[in-house]
Amino acid sequence: MVAGRGAELLRSATSSGRASFLELFFDLAFVFALTRVSQRFVELGGDAGWALVAGLARTLLLFLALWLIWSYTTWITSRYEPERSIIQAVVVGTMFASLVMAVTLPRAMEERALPFAVAYLVVMVVRPLVIAAALRGHPRRRVSLRLAPWAAATAPLWLVGALGPDELRLPLWAAALAVDYLAWALGWPLPWLGAATVSRWRITGEHLAERHQQMFLIALGESIWVIGIIFSGEGYSAGRAAAFAIAFATSALLWRIYFYRAGLLLTQALDRSRSPGRLGAASQRTHALLVLSVLVTAVSYELVIAHPYGQVRPTWLLFVVGGPALFLVARVRLEYEIFGRIPRTHMIGLVVLLLVTAALAHWPPMVGLSVAAGALALVALLDALRSRQRPLEESASPIGREKSGDHGPEA
Repeated sequence: MVAGRGAELLRSATSSGRASFLELFFDLAFVFALTRVSQRFVELGGDAGWALVAGLARTLLLFLALWLIWSYTTWITSRYEPERSIIQAVVVGTMFASLVMAVTLPRAMEERALPFAVAYLVVMVVRPLVIAAALRGHPRRRVSLRLAPWAAATAPLWLVGALGPDELRLPLWAAALAVDYLAWALGWPLPWLGAATVSRWRITGEHLAERHQQMFLIALGESIWVIGIIFSGEGYSAGRAAAFAIAFATSALLWRIYFYRAGLLLTQALDRSRSPGRLGAASQRTHALLVLSVLVTAVSYELVIAHPYGQVRPTWLLFVVGGPALFLVARVRLEYEIFGRIPRTHMIGLVVLLLVTAALAHWPPMVGLSVAAGALALVALLDALRSRQRPLEESASPIGREKSGDHGPEA
């Protein structure tokens, strides 16, 4: 590792790879933020047609903006020592901005667009400059110096979208967020600095894996919170009690399927990879889908527990079936990243969900929730049967398995 001014901010070989209390404190803002995202999804339950599509697009955009903030913070605490005062100040400042985004999120596409956009831009533009200044002469400051200009380039789109006509907000913000994600994928290339090649990123595998696992558990915790709040808030009935039990079983199955081998071996895969940066970036995208799938599934809990045998609304299937289906798609991706294979058990569950979707449109919501839980239970059962009398597998990720031709210092 390159020594010099600012090197004291970098994680040392003796630094713990575990997530710090600072990061757990930071996640509290995202516990609240995820409940706001889920609530926006719930409000779409009665929409149809273009209103539903536009509502889904707006909510997805807000989630992806929050996810980018969380992801960048995770990479920062994976590279830099969280016990240093400047890193603590950066993380706590990011937490406050994230909380502002969460508070404004329910109306972020309406009258609270400006504070949401300003909070996002403060993190994206100011934070890398602070870190670059703290690193002083250290070569790693170049990563932050690349990030700030790219974030500043999209700032006009965010601000014009916030201040301009409502009908322009979604396309302008979508374009800005697409550029922000594309810049990350490309390594924020600049003419005078080049790009920060992902294959050369140095990360703490144990830390990054643990942060991904924690965020997935936070999403599951949000789903448990929904189950409890909805069931305790209205009159009791046998139907609502049954929906409550099935919703809890569904969340338990999501936990089981995620952590069964692949989720547990994420740390091992990152530690063994010859390009942990590439695998970490791929895992970051996969966990965005996993967290989103849990939030969508949690919406179905709220809709069904409140009206287990209510009027059939086909749009509810987007949440009742769509959430578990998206989870299985993301879990297939995670299985490939860890083991380099496509699991047949998960594909069977996904096919079952897709085959019954049309029929469920004619049945009460309770039936749809039960069938979705049954499909997940089938996947969990097949996984358990497949593993009987077999030795525990170890990770064999195909991502970064080949040697990179670039062995220069870290960007």
